[in-house]
Amino acid sequence: MNSELLSILRCPETRQMLAVAETAVVDRLNVQVAAGSLRNAAGQPVTVKLDGGLLRADGKTLYPVRNKVPLLLVDEAIMLVR
Repeated sequence: MNSELLSILRCPETRQMLAVAETAVVDRLNVQVAAGSLRNAAGQPVTVKLDGGLLRADGKTLYPVRNKVPLLLVDEAIMLVR
């Protein structure tokens, strides 16, 4: 992702900065997607593999990236800490 764009993107809920998630985090979530056990903040199952993610500064929330487009919607967020 373009570093200039990343520097202006913020979490739509808390306004915290976002960073590109490490591959290991995305891979771990994709294992959960394949198992059918991953849900987004709205409680809906995540059924499509993540291409990447933007991690909120506090490390609690990840916004999925699909087709190089970050889904910066609160309901689409994936809570990493429950």
